[in-house]
Amino acid sequence: MSSATDINVSERTSEHIGRMAAALSARLRAAGERAFPPTAQKYLRPFSSGEVAQIVGVSDGYLRQLSLDGLGPSPELSTGGRRSYTLEQVNELRAYLADTRPKEALKFWPRRRPGDKLQVITVANFKGGSAKTTTSLYLAQGLALQGYRVLAVDLDPQASLSTMFGYQPEFDIPENATLYGAIRYDEHRIEMKEVVRPTYFPGVSIVPGNLELMEFEHQTPRNMMASKGRPEDLFFRRVARAISAIDDDFDVVVVDCPPQLGFLTMGALNAATGMIVTIHPQMVDVASMSQFMLMTSELVSVIEDAGGRLEYDFLKFLVTRHDPRDVPEQEILALLRDLFGPNVFAATAWKSTAIANAGLTKQSLFELTRGSVGRTVYERAMESINAVNEEAIGLINRVWGR
Repeated sequence: MSSATDINVSERTSEHIGRMAAALSARLRAAGERAFPPTAQKYLRPFSSGEVAQIVGVSDGYLRQLSLDGLGPSPELSTGGRRSYTLEQVNELRAYLADTRPKEALKFWPRRRPGDKLQVITVANFKGGSAKTTTSLYLAQGLALQGYRVLAVDLDPQASLSTMFGYQPEFDIPENATLYGAIRYDEHRIEMKEVVRPTYFPGVSIVPGNLELMEFEHQTPRNMMASKGRPEDLFFRRVARAISAIDDDFDVVVVDCPPQLGFLTMGALNAATGMIVTIHPQMVDVASMSQFMLMTSELVSVIEDAGGRLEYDFLKFLVTRHDPRDVPEQEILALLRDLFGPNVFAATAWKSTAIANAGLTKQSLFELTRGSVGRTVYERAMESINAVNEEAIGLINRVWGR
């Protein structure tokens, strides 16, 4: 019995590889449909009153009293009397608290005020395995949990971020439905709002990715030859221009960059107000990051010489997949802190089997309960995730003068 991996002497190598890719895609789709059938809709679980109290920053007793008094959103009551809230209700609660406790309005409802500029945070490194997508995912969802309106932009043709949000790139993303559709050079370019999609996670929208994004890398050199350097046609301005079209709809844009410094990444760097460079604390990864920074410096210089202005509010290094018990990793972390000081996140993203296991089912820990992966492992992972997100939120609030 033949399989997709068998070599057919009559077919070209490209056809053989394509056949294997098609077989893998079909298997992945089948696995996805078993976990999330086509008739089902991926959704975010409700949160217990204790979790909501922690997320919003009030006591569980206060929430209970609000419920008894009929104030704020009405939680779902289980047969055992346990209260739970959807994330939509959490945001209703935030709005209610901001209205009734105006002196604490920014705490409960931290969205942009007039004059606050849109924050565009690129997550970048050209080495695979540095947890760019994981960082982008948990940052976007963590910000949404805190009440921010978030747009996640998947610039990676491999589209792992899109997959985590429930979109399988080969089947769910039609032609001209990625960022490429909004930044392409021909008459088929569409408005940015047309490529923004909702997600199952309230507060997070996404511009999904797929292999179509590679077209921008192929078409840009041709356009550069044809346009003869006209400022309005410069490739690195196109991402920023597309994002500016939806400026009023979001508070924060999180851009998951591809693992290479191509034209898409250069466009994202130009559009950014802040940059997070993820780094795995291994010497080979640090050496790779050194090359990444040197190349980034050269490319940014090209952008600046062409009239671009990259004025970042922050550029931070985030240590990811970190094992605090590993002595060599601690030594590398100390090296980074010695070199870059406050430009390294104080928090680190810990290596966690809970995060890895959740990813196997295309889920984040925010979707799971403590019992599904083990209470201790879950709480340890969430402690790390929340610490990183709190620090990122602090950077955003500092920019907004809060």
